[in-house]
Formats: sequence, C-alpha cells, structure tokens
Amino acid sequence: MSLANATRSEATKQFTTSMWWILAIVLFAYIGFTAAVLGFVFSAAATGSLPGDAPQIPAEGLPATLYSTATAVGYVFPLLIGTLMVTTEFRHKTLTPTFLATPRRGVVLGGKIAIGVLLGVLFGVVGVVASVAPSAALLAGYGLETDLGSGDTWALFGRMILAFVLWVLVGIGVGALVRNQVGAIVGVLVFTQFLEPVGRTAAGFVEGLTNITRFLPGAASDALVGASLFSTAAPGLPAEDPLQWWIGGLVLLGYAVVLLVLGHLLSWRRDVT
Repeated sequence: MSLANATRSEATKQFTTSMWWILAIVLFAYIGFTAAVLGFVFSAAATGSLPGDAPQIPAEGLPATLYSTATAVGYVFPLLIGTLMVTTEFRHKTLTPTFLATPRRGVVLGGKIAIGVLLGVLFGVVGVVASVAPSAALLAGYGLETDLGSGDTWALFGRMILAFVLWVLVGIGVGALVRNQVGAIVGVLVFTQFLEPVGRTAAGFVEGLTNITRFLPGAASDALVGASLFSTAAPGLPAEDPLQWWIGGLVLLGYAVVLLVLGHLLSWRRDVT
C-alpha cells in the first residue's frame, strides 16, 4: 500500500468516528468560555472599570495576549488527539489488520502524520475562532483596539495554527512510544497540567532556571506563537533573552521528531498482539 492509500485509510478511520468532532466541540466551548472570562477581566482592568482598588493594566499587547488563549491553555487538545490517533488502535487491536494489509509500518505511520497535520489545522482554526471572537467583542465593547486589521495579528493566528499542528505530531509520537492508552493520556495530562506549569512558575524565582525551562515544549509553543497568558500572569522567561518565534517552532518540531523516531524504533515495529 502506498503512502497515499495509507493516508486515505487513516482519514477514513479518523473522520468516520466521533472522537475528533467531540474533542473539537469541547475545545471550542472550553477556549470560548476561558477567552470570554479573561477578555472581560483584562478589558475591564485595562480601562479601570474593575471595582475597588484593582490595578489598571496596560492595554498595549492585550489583544495578542487574549487571542493566544487557544494555544496557552488549549494545546492539550491537539496533543490528546494525536495521542488517541495511535493508542486507540493499540487498545482496540485495529492495527493488526492494518499491518497485515500494509507490512511497511513506516508508511502507516506516515499516513497518520499526514492526517495529523490536517487535524492540527482543523483544530487550530477552531481554537483561533473560539479565542478571537469573544476577546475581540469584549475589547471593542470596552473601546479598546482589537488589532484585527494588523498584519502582525494575522501572522499570530498563522503561528497559532502551526503550533496546533506541531502539538498533534508530538501527540502521535507519544502514542507511538507509549502504547498503553491510559498511561499515555495520564502522562500527557500530568506533564501539561502540572509538571511543566509548576516548573515554569518556579523558574521565575530561581535565577538561571529560565535558561532551561524556556526549552520545555509548552514554553517553546508560547515562543512560537509570540504571546501567552502564562507569561503575562507568571513571568518566567527573562525579558532580555526570550526565544525567537522560529526557534520556539524548531524546538517544538524537535520534540515531535524525536518522539516519532523513538516511537518507530522502540515500539512501532514490535508485535501488536
């Protein structure tokens, strides 16, 4: 079977099941709600509309920070969809007939990567729309600039979609390396929701530690996008030496490549049953 046929087979597997659109709906709802809440709070704070003695924050750079909600808090979704693309097949043993039909396992993995790129773009568009719509509406409602007419803002959207694509590829690598679905999902959630956030927060209080934590996958993703709620709320990177966006993209791509290669060499070529 050629790569084109393997890709069509993988597309059938993914788009004839409910997993992708359920995660897309949850992503849209989660990002939309988070962006709406943060948009209200940040916009009110930027205009001095919050009650009491709440500090006023600068409005400069606020649109990009709010728009980046999709990648700052939603990158776990493309990571999960990539992981599930592989581990679901191990769990339900559907890889057995696939490998019998296509003995060249690298071609099967290549088909997954191709569809993973497509899913990354799809999820990226959903995430961008979910974060931009409420954020821009609230910014405009408070009389603040939305920057939607700026080329830099649209470049930001493009980098956000690219980040989603790379996260799907990282997830495919994780799934290929860790066959057990429960173990892979738990590992992904523990790392993305606990270990890395704690490490990046702690780096803000330990001199020199940011030189290490800025190369973590989440930090690299933020650097690629060029804006992040995490950096705004809990600065961890030294302002004088942040990763450039293209370096952040290469670092995240490096994680994907290393995991895919290790998964292919150490796990993908082993017996399925």
